[in-house]
Amino acid sequence: MIKVSCLGAAGCVTGSNYLLELNHDQKIMIDCGMFQGGRQIEERNYKNWSFDPKQVHTLLVTHAHIDHIGRIPKLVKDGFRGKILTTSPTVELSRIMLLDSAHIQEMDAEWQNRKIKRKNHKGLVTPLYTTQDAQKSFSLFSAVERDTKISVCPGIWARFRNAGHILGSSIIEVWVEDGDEKVKIVFSGDIGKNNQLIVKDPEVIRDADYVFIESTYGNRLHRSFEESKAEFVEAIEYAFSNREKVIIPAFAVERTQEILYILGEYHRKGLLPNIPIYLDSPLAIGATEIFRKNQRFYDDAALEIVKNGNDPFDMPNLRFTETTRESEAINHIDGPAIIIAGSGMCTAGRIKHHLKHNLWRKGSSVIIVGYQASGTTGRMIVDGKKWVKIFWQNVAVRARVFSVGGFSAHADQDGLLEWLANFTQARPRVFVMHGEPSVSEQFAALVKERLGFKAYVPRWKERLILSPKDVSMELFAEEDAEETISQNMLKAIGELEAELQQLKSRIADADAETKLTEEDVDRLKFIQEEMQIVINTPEYADSAGSA
Repeated sequence: MIKVSCLGAAGCVTGSNYLLELNHDQKIMIDCGMFQGGRQIEERNYKNWSFDPKQVHTLLVTHAHIDHIGRIPKLVKDGFRGKILTTSPTVELSRIMLLDSAHIQEMDAEWQNRKIKRKNHKGLVTPLYTTQDAQKSFSLFSAVERDTKISVCPGIWARFRNAGHILGSSIIEVWVEDGDEKVKIVFSGDIGKNNQLIVKDPEVIRDADYVFIESTYGNRLHRSFEESKAEFVEAIEYAFSNREKVIIPAFAVERTQEILYILGEYHRKGLLPNIPIYLDSPLAIGATEIFRKNQRFYDDAALEIVKNGNDPFDMPNLRFTETTRESEAINHIDGPAIIIAGSGMCTAGRIKHHLKHNLWRKGSSVIIVGYQASGTTGRMIVDGKKWVKIFWQNVAVRARVFSVGGFSAHADQDGLLEWLANFTQARPRVFVMHGEPSVSEQFAALVKERLGFKAYVPRWKERLILSPKDVSMELFAEEDAEETISQNMLKAIGELEAELQQLKSRIADADAETKLTEEDVDRLKFIQEEMQIVINTPEYADSAGSA
């Protein structure tokens, strides 16, 4: 019996994680990513595994983005001692990505513990994993060559193919034999678009019994790349003409290098204003050095730039800011500048400081060049919020926001369908993953309508039992079943009511008046405004009107 459990990126865009099991208890995993987004989904990172990590033989990794590798140190911390197989660029990129992630976990835990101690509460927070945990995982990584079929463990073989998403990214073909049952499963990872910068186009695969495909952009089409580049330059010129700054939240791996590539191209053509460019991310700086070392993974256009004696990721006015002091100094420099910093969804890192200093300034530009998950600061900015909360303060959004979709490293709806269409002869069963629920459902319907393939959107922790001819489904038995959003909201409302009652009692105290400040009133007004946003969402407004 061949089983695939969907333990991440099912009904959401992050946390990619599959467990593949054979009847004789052989287990391997594909990806081990971190859940990212709102508080509820990120709590999944702290839950117990639905299996014993000690029993997993091998982990296959598609690429080095945190939503595909971010829980590897936790897996190792909890007992995994198997092999981690992936391409050589992914091995290198994973090291710097996981060290950075561990540092963030440690800093977040330290901040929460300071807050707990100030309130004299008990029960300190421990980080999801530490730098030491991340370092322990590195010895388990092994690089494999692309396009070579390898034996993973008894009954399982794999081959890594180019996914065209980021440097070293892979589609993974897996062949499984369990007694008389033989199936081929393809895990798409994240599929890149054709003619993407730096990396080669995704590999065409034509045969499979089952395909697990991402659907991040399964409901939309990207703008043309040339239109996106024109808008990118427009954003720079807008801020430059106003003598303000251009703020670019960017993922450290691939998106940052694409931005540098484009800026370099415009510099060589004389189309870029004379403006300083700051790459303000030690992680992105390290990733750029790895890109420079791995030229054999470049596409022909990138190799041509190198052949002509140029560095695709460099120009005279580019400055790397490694230290915190250098980063802070940027915000004290008058005049225009381009600032590239992480995190890409504006949830952490130096970008938060730059947004705090510039988001409220009319004449500034904010260029959004990547996917923004639901619940993130970046998503709120894209959705047109008039203010966002940064470092517990309300910051007005007065900068001009440019959402440049054509830079995405993901294939759009047409690109995904085009890649799947190569399986027309094999007619595999398709499982649609790695998308927001409505997007995955829309894409699954399109797969059925346009390609005639059976398509299904698995739920989180659903186990698929695969055979050469059929598939059945079952759910893990969970003692700690996740609460629904409605249950969480009702719980939060109950806690809020109790705290408001407590606050009213304190304010009624005769001595309270001298201790209250305008800032306290502002905080309550902020909570009230947040409540109004929730109440006035169409779903709640409709239900209130029909009651």
